[in-house]
Amino acid sequence: MKYLLDHYGFFQAWLLTGTLFYLRYLLAAGLTFLVFYQFLPGKFMHRKIQQRLPKGKRIFEEIKHSLYTAFIFTAIFLGLIYLQKLGYTRLYMDLSEHSTAYFILTCIALIFIHDTYFYWAHRLMHHPKFFAIHKEHHRSRNPTPWTSFDFHPVEAILEIAFVPVLVFFIPLHPASLFFLSFWLLVWNIVGHLGYEIFPKNQLDHPILKWLNTSTHHNLHHQRANYNFGLYFNFWDHIMGTNDPCYREVYESVTRGKQAKNEQRINLPLKKTSKHCLDREGI
Repeated sequence: MKYLLDHYGFFQAWLLTGTLFYLRYLLAAGLTFLVFYQFLPGKFMHRKIQQRLPKGKRIFEEIKHSLYTAFIFTAIFLGLIYLQKLGYTRLYMDLSEHSTAYFILTCIALIFIHDTYFYWAHRLMHHPKFFAIHKEHHRSRNPTPWTSFDFHPVEAILEIAFVPVLVFFIPLHPASLFFLSFWLLVWNIVGHLGYEIFPKNQLDHPILKWLNTSTHHNLHHQRANYNFGLYFNFWDHIMGTNDPCYREVYESVTRGKQAKNEQRINLPLKKTSKHCLDREGI
């Protein structure tokens, strides 16, 4: 990445890198969307969290706003590389400066640091005083893969703001940041997929239950006051912010083709079950 700034001006490097970043997003989100929403929707419909399909106009808006996000992320990353050239950051370009074990450790640590940062920043953006910058993302109450990077420009900056802070204190190789961006993209697409792809017994598994599912984030888009976590369920569990309907909806969705044809009223009901199990829209 530093060689781009050696051979191009900042604007040219930003335009080139931002375009490549956005093309990567279009490829990942686009292929996922085509498989689940165009080519094989009938095959997966029994795993559709909300049975209705999103409108084309909203999808177009998601794609448009994702363009802003891609170029904001790229501008911040190139800015860090520029600051590194001036000696202001602890980014290192030669992998031999630190051990392979250290590099792997930083990749893993970035995931957990980001998950914590995201939970609390996300909760803050749901405060009435700040929700205006998060409102664009929540216009998609029935999310698709295209919702993944559909942010207001200010929210896009907040999404990545923890990285510029870290590079001033922790030695990081740019490859670890690329790894985080790949992990972030994959989990954002999974969270906004609109279909549940995880196994039906996941919430009872001692380890896998701590991974957030597509249903978990889909419920957040519908009710907004719960399920703030991104990758893991640690903070939602600790802070008591898991949606009370999460397990019931997850079990209903992952019951598969049998559940698609069941009469919801005949399901074993808890106090909120009729509300929880309305997959036509919660």
